[in-house]
Amino acid sequence: MQKKIKELADKYLPDTIKTRRFLHQYPELSFKEFETTKFIKAELEKLDIPYDSPLETGCVGIIEGGIKSDRVIALRADIDALPIMEEGNAKQQFLSKNEGVAHCCGHDAHTSNLLAVAKILKDLQSDLKGKVLLVFQPGEEKLPGGGKLLSETGFLQKQGVDAIFGIHTSPMHAAGTIATKTGALMASTSEFEVEIIGKGGHAARAHEAIDPVVMAAQFINAVQTIASRNVDPTEPVVVTIGKVEGGTAHNIIPEKVKLWGTARTLSPETEELVVKKLHALAKGITEPAGGRYILEFNPGYPAVINSEKEAKAVLKTAKDLFGEEAVIEMKRPIMAGEDFAFYQRHFPGAFFFVGSGSKQSDSEYPWHHPKYNVDDRFFEIATPLMASLVFEEL
Repeated sequence: MQKKIKELADKYLPDTIKTRRFLHQYPELSFKEFETTKFIKAELEKLDIPYDSPLETGCVGIIEGGIKSDRVIALRADIDALPIMEEGNAKQQFLSKNEGVAHCCGHDAHTSNLLAVAKILKDLQSDLKGKVLLVFQPGEEKLPGGGKLLSETGFLQKQGVDAIFGIHTSPMHAAGTIATKTGALMASTSEFEVEIIGKGGHAARAHEAIDPVVMAAQFINAVQTIASRNVDPTEPVVVTIGKVEGGTAHNIIPEKVKLWGTARTLSPETEELVVKKLHALAKGITEPAGGRYILEFNPGYPAVINSEKEAKAVLKTAKDLFGEEAVIEMKRPIMAGEDFAFYQRHFPGAFFFVGSGSKQSDSEYPWHHPKYNVDDRFFEIATPLMASLVFEEL
């Protein structure tokens, strides 16, 4: 069966690459993927694969195997793009035609890959024992996350999903490799906003003001002690201030400064500690100075925790297909986040990376970089691996 799958993946590879390049030119922002959804549905219709639309955008294709079984496996691809002005490079001749929007995280590759898997599974439908759901999910890049919203519809639960698998391009890994691990794979991704409020005034009479800029600077520095002095050093945590806004002129002390940040953890307990420390630091800095603060903490995506059985299935299938040398069993999680985690709250599942980075394709830029690209060899691994996982699990 794996030989058949590889042959079919090779057969469809040129079309898969063509599809990815088309999607790359017409990216759409989270929850606005209307044309992308139309394209996906049209492709499924060509394959005579029925689909349902639990959300306004995206859809779920349904393939009933030729051999009856209660087993149901779901495969997920995210379809949205980012609000980024793509820069591209000399080797990439299919840049975004939608100004200020770009597939700089590889979701175009995920979508075209799942469409290729759909073709293979349709060709081998008579050999399928059970049901396969092809989840084309919107809004991975924007809270609350399409994964959360889709999970909350109850659609997948009614379908009786037994396991779910998700894939991501990885510029950190060389094209031709697969990487994952059991247990914690990716971090939770919460966001927070802090408003530091003082009393405005003239820069020449700073003693009459309560300077929120100074308080904000102290807070930014103090936040660095959360990871270095409050959390067990063996427990991964990242707290980052990514945006600062305040003031109007060089000689005016503003009334307030606003900060935006993100907290990345692998456990609810660590996240709770981070929230407490953010409040304690903000209070300890503003109150003695005569100021005050407002802090909003917005829980984001949970940590991606791979089920042992499903993660081992990915590693085993990858080794069977491509050999031990192509498989990387990761020792540590990464602190990026993924709303695939919401599915894992309901079903056993595994998320894994397929290498897409190479100097040859100039595709070693990190996720969300304006020059992000994907080496086409990603599909030589991703397509047969995901299709083979279905047969392994069913």
